[in-house]
Amino acid sequence: MNRKELDPDSSPNAAYGARLRSLRDSRGWTQEDLATLMEYSSVHISAVETGRKSPTLRFSRSADEAFGLTDTTDSFERQYRKINLGALLEGFPEYVKYEGRAVEIRLYEIGIIPGLLQTPDYARVLADSAVRRGAITPEQADERVSFLAKRQAALVRPHPPMVFVTMDESCIRRTVGGAVVMDTQLARLVEFAQLPNTLLQVAPYDIGERRTFDLPVNLLTLPDRSVICYAESQAHGNLDREPTSVVPMLTAYHQLQAESLSQAASVAMIEQVRKGTL
Repeated sequence: MNRKELDPDSSPNAAYGARLRSLRDSRGWTQEDLATLMEYSSVHISAVETGRKSPTLRFSRSADEAFGLTDTTDSFERQYRKINLGALLEGFPEYVKYEGRAVEIRLYEIGIIPGLLQTPDYARVLADSAVRRGAITPEQADERVSFLAKRQAALVRPHPPMVFVTMDESCIRRTVGGAVVMDTQLARLVEFAQLPNTLLQVAPYDIGERRTFDLPVNLLTLPDRSVICYAESQAHGNLDREPTSVVPMLTAYHQLQAESLSQAASVAMIEQVRKGTL
């Protein structure tokens, strides 16, 4: 029988499929054998092995059970998650590793609520919108929402970091998901501002040219007091640890905070937006 030659370097899905085939061959199993163990059709197994079908989380977990790889560093689930996190911008997965142990987090966002403050419904609307645009797959959308929930949960710990959030006014003005979703999201911001380890500020439109950033920026202070910066454009993300470029970003953040509304005034604006009085 003719077998399609695979190039594992051609794509993440091809690497996944080539590894699946290699492990199957090493055990002397046919596609039918593996299909029986995984409770999938042999046609489905073939499609994944040749890269014609993308693996899913359920498929990956089933493969791990068949090969005895569940909860190991070599699991197919782990490989699947790496593929799907590829839908995130370059540098962001690495940034998140630092975020989970930061002692101070400083965020600036334009147009949408920062991820760490998003409600599940708000996050789901954004992910589903990306699916409709063809930017990500439905499976990647599920992974994106799940990934965000894990980021948020990682910050709930005995000694949580200080979290400074400065949002452009557009974040609270732009309706995402309709009135109900947006009202719940704005209520979440008010709750966030009441926490003892947070500071929430809105950078109003009228600061004009005094707004120091034109793109979203994340700044992390680590336990050793070093600072790293992650900044995004529409298509690229960049993680920077070099003090000569990170320190000016920190200075610009402080300058932005000085121009922004106080937390009390920011919360008042958010409440007014909720009531539709502005």
